[in-house]
Amino acid sequence: MPPVLPYVPQRITVHLGTPNSNAENVTVSFSDYVKNVASSEIYPTWDESALRANILAITSFALNRVYTEFYRSRGYDFDITNSTAFDQYFVNGRSFFDNVSQLVDELFNDYLRRPGFVEPLAAKFCNGTTVTCERLSQWGSQNLAEQGYNSTEILQSYYGDVEIVPNAPIQGIVSSYPGTPLRRGTTGPSVVTIQTELNRISQNYPAIPKIPVVDGIFGSRTEAAVRKFQEVFNLTPDGIVGPATWYALVRIYVAVNRLAELRSEGQRFYANSWATTDPIEPGDRGIKVEHLQYMLSVLSAYIPEIPPVNIDGIFGNATRAAVIAAQRRFGLPQTGIVDFDTWDEIYDQFSGIENATLRGEESFPYTEAVQGQTPPRSRYARTTTMTQFPGTDLRVGNQDPVRQEVVR
Repeated sequence: MPPVLPYVPQRITVHLGTPNSNAENVTVSFSDYVKNVASSEIYPTWDESALRANILAITSFALNRVYTEFYRSRGYDFDITNSTAFDQYFVNGRSFFDNVSQLVDELFNDYLRRPGFVEPLAAKFCNGTTVTCERLSQWGSQNLAEQGYNSTEILQSYYGDVEIVPNAPIQGIVSSYPGTPLRRGTTGPSVVTIQTELNRISQNYPAIPKIPVVDGIFGSRTEAAVRKFQEVFNLTPDGIVGPATWYALVRIYVAVNRLAELRSEGQRFYANSWATTDPIEPGDRGIKVEHLQYMLSVLSAYIPEIPPVNIDGIFGNATRAAVIAAQRRFGLPQTGIVDFDTWDEIYDQFSGIENATLRGEESFPYTEAVQGQTPPRSRYARTTTMTQFPGTDLRVGNQDPVRQEVVR
């Protein structure tokens, strides 16, 4: 489990490639890491408020990777990559711009978070010209700075309600696992940690019983919750929190918190059909690629073997790597091309996660049967409707049309 309060690591290990590539790892001081990324990502001639906003975003994203043990909980031996398809642009051995370096020395132990949250914000960004996104635009931040926005206003214009946490403590990176298994009778802060995680996860997985009192005492209620968590996530259901269960708790805890952000990002897909007839392959662009990337992003939060991808609508190397990982996981031919069977399997797995974590909510558009036409496979037709404005006012006496159930 991540530490109760985030800290700034003295050093950070960067993988010089995509997560699964056979590339070198380098370990540098955290401040030098931020200086490197900032000098590689932004221009030193920009207004100071834009530079500050970008440095805070860079710092927060990296701290989120460390705090959530994003890669280490998945078995990797590094904290972050230098692939912009997954993380931030780091150029090993490069020099730093003087003014950027000075600002980083001032800001590197400050970070962003959502009010009421502990973890640093995973502050995604893009350059805003060749690549656009729904988070911070680097060139857009400079435009706002030229309009007189300060760094906080720039950040809030892209990330919404965020706050800056100053002067986080600095220490060496430590594994969150306490070193010995937790079991009935164990007491202390590590038990508080797993009780807190289990209660948060149970909001999305109601089969896991709530622990009524988070008291740091590993009693029968905590043991029952641990056993059910282990059953749900295919771990040995012994009620003992060893390394495998500990890091599964970390991963799923991070995933259910991240799912809310992904769900918000995915709202724009729900008005479109989720069925597909044509293969999707490297080099393709458009809404279907974004659909695919959204589903892969959700899957990657729960399945460590599937690397995360940016939702940019471009089927590049990172998306291909995630598709191949999904095909490998689901026992399909590892072509990197999304044919009907691959799309179907990804959709089924994605839909299962959505259904499990959105109990009581409706998440997908219903596909009406069209008279005289063969409908798409029923898995799409049977999905429920996203709660959206129907396009006309609702008044007393209105009712929904009768829907026909499509059976495969």
